[in-house]
Amino acid sequence: MSLEDFANTLATTSLAETLTDSTWLFGAVEAVHVMALTLVFGSIALVDLRLIGLVQQHRDADRLVRQVLPLTWAGFVLAAITGTTLIFANPQGYFANTFFRVKILALALAGLNVLVFHYVVQPRATAGGATAQRVSATISLALWLTIITCGRWIGFTI
Repeated sequence: MSLEDFANTLATTSLAETLTDSTWLFGAVEAVHVMALTLVFGSIALVDLRLIGLVQQHRDADRLVRQVLPLTWAGFVLAAITGTTLIFANPQGYFANTFFRVKILALALAGLNVLVFHYVVQPRATAGGATAQRVSATISLALWLTIITCGRWIGFTI
C-alpha cells in the first residue's frame, strides 16, 4: 500500500468524516494538542536549560529529570493521540506537506536523542559527561523548537 493509498483510506474513515463535518471538534482537538505540546516542551525545556547551565543550577539535574519525566510522558502521550487524530481531517494534505514531514523527522530525531540521553549520556554524567549533557540538551531544544515551528506552519500551508 502506498502512502497515497493509506492517506485515502484514512480520509474515508468515520473519524475523518466526524472531524470534517463538525464545526467545533477539529478546533477542540487542536486546542488540546497545543496544551499537551506546551506541557511537553515546557518540561523538556526546563530540564534542557538546567543541563545547559542557564537555569536552576542549584537543583540536582538527575532529580529534576525524575520529577519532570512523568509530566513529559503524560503530555507526550496526549499530544501523540491528538496529533494523530488531527491527521484524519486531511491525511492527503498532511502527508504531502513539507513542514509535516520535517516535523515527523524532528520527532523521530528527538526520540533518538532521548534514548541516547537516558541510556548513554545520563549514566556517564558523573564520569565527566557534563559536556555530553549540554550537547544533548542543546540538540533537544533545537529539535523541539523545530517541531513546534513546523507544526505551526502546517496550519498555514495545508
